[in-house]
Amino acid sequence: MIHLTTLDLSLAALLVVALAMTSARIYPGLAKQLLVAALRTAIQLTLIGLVLKTLFANSSLLWVAMLSGVMLAVAGREVVVRQQRRFAGGWGYTIGMVSMFTSSFTVALFALIVVVGNEPWYQPQYAIPLLGMLLGNTMNGIALALDRLTQTAWDQRDTIEARLMLGHSTAQALSSIRQQVFRSGLIPIINAMAAAGIVSLPGMMTGQILAGAAPVEAVKYQIMIMFLIAGGAGFGTLAAVHLSVRRLFDERERLRLDRLQR
Repeated sequence: MIHLTTLDLSLAALLVVALAMTSARIYPGLAKQLLVAALRTAIQLTLIGLVLKTLFANSSLLWVAMLSGVMLAVAGREVVVRQQRRFAGGWGYTIGMVSMFTSSFTVALFALIVVVGNEPWYQPQYAIPLLGMLLGNTMNGIALALDRLTQTAWDQRDTIEARLMLGHSTAQALSSIRQQVFRSGLIPIINAMAAAGIVSLPGMMTGQILAGAAPVEAVKYQIMIMFLIAGGAGFGTLAAVHLSVRRLFDERERLRLDRLQR
């Protein structure tokens, strides 16, 4: 394996700096966000690398559970801050957290215990990367779905209320919107699976090959990961949409847009 130096990483960072300088003329705010995101990437990955180094040396279910909880909490926050019209209070955060927990953690446990079957099942070198990939992709799907749902409900509030007055149930009033929202949540993983191996070489597979793993074995792991991500993102999006729809209506099936931030 070829080890990268700080100079190598600095040269790669020049691309981000160049892009930020170019973007500053078109969209100054975006340039700042790009630089902040790049800085966060470097700091956060460095810190997690040090944490994982310690965790791998001292494998413990308690420490794995604590790190998993931190990852889930941060993912829940990222879902909320990406919303253009989020739920008021802590509801957006709660919906994102519950959806990702019930989907990503369930799929991760299934993979670790049934598919991979490593001993112990919470071995950090398998559990943390697997959960991280599931949370990251599920977070993207849920964020897209919630943003599309709340914004569409706001924009089409007159249509939805007209359907309710005609006697439609909440499910009927939102049927077409829910289809669009679910599609939005699954588009990233569908595109990734459709392009895998032809247009792109996915990250996990590429990383294993660069680390010296046999290409065929790397492909097997990547196929497993793609299928797990699809399941996690799909079920997570379904859960998020279901909880959000319940929050958008009260017990008398009235549309409650006052529960969204204006």
